[in-house]
Amino acid sequence: MSAWRRADVDRWLGRALPGRCVFCLAALPGEFPWCEACFAGLPWNVPACPGCGEPQPGGEAGRRCGHCLRRPPAFDRARVPLRYEAEVAGLVQRFKFDASPRAGRLLLDLLSTGLPEDVRAWPEALVPVPLHPRRARERGFDQALWLARRLGRHLGCPLLRAERSRDTPTQRGLDRGKRRTNLRAAFHVPEGLPGRVALVDDVVTTGATLDALSVACRSAGSREVEAWAVARTPLHDR
Repeated sequence: MSAWRRADVDRWLGRALPGRCVFCLAALPGEFPWCEACFAGLPWNVPACPGCGEPQPGGEAGRRCGHCLRRPPAFDRARVPLRYEAEVAGLVQRFKFDASPRAGRLLLDLLSTGLPEDVRAWPEALVPVPLHPRRARERGFDQALWLARRLGRHLGCPLLRAERSRDTPTQRGLDRGKRRTNLRAAFHVPEGLPGRVALVDDVVTTGATLDALSVACRSAGSREVEAWAVARTPLHDR
């Protein structure tokens, strides 16, 4: 289905199915756009490494993964409530590649709901992961900026912009180490960042992009950096 047809279906569903679960179309008694059963059945990223958000086996809850123990990321902790699987993967693809506002709104609601209240109140600023200007022009849509702007308004938190100073080659097919090398010195952040910032992106694969941006944020004055994203790609899917 083409992008404009998907957007057309999104608009039609928004008008024609008020009060229905966005996943199963069951009647909704509450304020959220999903029913309890579908919400519980989403691929929640639990347990996950508290350092990088890597999905963990059941017995590893609360422990940092081997990658974080060997080479801790430049950010202090990751907040990634969902895994990039099933319904969540479909929503991300429609949002990222088709610019579906309905999918984006759902992902934003899921991210906000998946963050505890004290975490939502923690940052002094949000910094979206930037696209290079050429990529932004080609795509016509910057998904991280879209999410961060709306999340910032919801949280009452200011938005600060970083720049992608180097148009890096695609990260697809690269392992963790090569991704880090690919992104070295790729970001510029203006001086004078507040002490606590949260980086915002849609999906985390290896965390290399967030790691590189965290280095730039610390150089610009931040003492603590968290990485926030909607979903994390499980290791076996990379």
